[in-house]
Amino acid sequence: MLESLGIAPDVERVYRSLVGSPSATVAELADAVALPPAEVEAALETLVDVGLALRGDGASYVGAPPAVALGALISEQHQGLRLAEQALATLAEQHRSAVAGQSIADLIEVVTGIDAIRHRFQQVQQAAEHEVRTFITAPFLAVRPGENAAEPAAVERGVGIRAVVERAALSEPGATAEAVESLRRGLELRVVDALPIKLVLADSDLALVQLEVGAGGEPGAVLIQRSGLLAALEALFEAVWLRAYPIDLPSLESGEVPTSGDGSDGPTAMDRRILGLMLAGLTDQAVASQLELSLRSVQRRLRHLQDLAGVHSRMQLGWYAARHGWA
Repeated sequence: MLESLGIAPDVERVYRSLVGSPSATVAELADAVALPPAEVEAALETLVDVGLALRGDGASYVGAPPAVALGALISEQHQGLRLAEQALATLAEQHRSAVAGQSIADLIEVVTGIDAIRHRFQQVQQAAEHEVRTFITAPFLAVRPGENAAEPAAVERGVGIRAVVERAALSEPGATAEAVESLRRGLELRVVDALPIKLVLADSDLALVQLEVGAGGEPGAVLIQRSGLLAALEALFEAVWLRAYPIDLPSLESGEVPTSGDGSDGPTAMDRRILGLMLAGLTDQAVASQLELSLRSVQRRLRHLQDLAGVHSRMQLGWYAARHGWA
């Protein structure tokens, strides 16, 4: 019962026996508690040290009144607990300060300038062990189409890559060619009308978010370590990925696209390329620019394909082309 006060069970037995008599010797107590005299003597020394026993005349010992002696120990214990509570509060405040400092200095890094952003962009991809996830938006500032050397290196390491592309980005020079190369490497690509941010995620450990640049302002980005903010960015990516439209551009891989003669009943190789870009969401003008055709030629071919498919709208043509393997 007195263990909470630091009194061992055998010592407590000696004390209980001692307070039941006016005084007692080591031998008498040893007989009463059935312990060796040496252990009783050691217990008595402990009781004397903590104020629960006093040395009497000769070889006898007297037990201190429990109300006084134990009350003093309990008061001392309470004081110790209060000091511990004060220490806990101090340590908790030190810990909060340390964590707050870490969240600013270690968890978030502001990156300024095109070269620094490009360097961090490559580093984030190099750090990935399992998967890289990206939002690709226009315009391309730090890393232009064809300049992302970290992507093929990541694929060679066995890292999976998923990217969501903003439709406007596909109209940028070289963007379609890079998309084709990415698809050949096994990347998963999807397209949406618009994306809120430029983003690259390495596993669940790192994120790089490019910041909006005002007129005449220097480009900037934020590098984020594992944190609640990074988890929110992961959730954003997955939500956008689910509603994005898958991009499949086999028609742009000229060596693998089935071809038909211009006089046949099926689409030509150029028709398939036009359809592939149209299904990816590019405007007629963007398709014409990518394929180095005139706008009128693109529109004429699309009307011919509508007639060939027996449909009356671009949407119906898209459904027909997808179901019949035209693109």
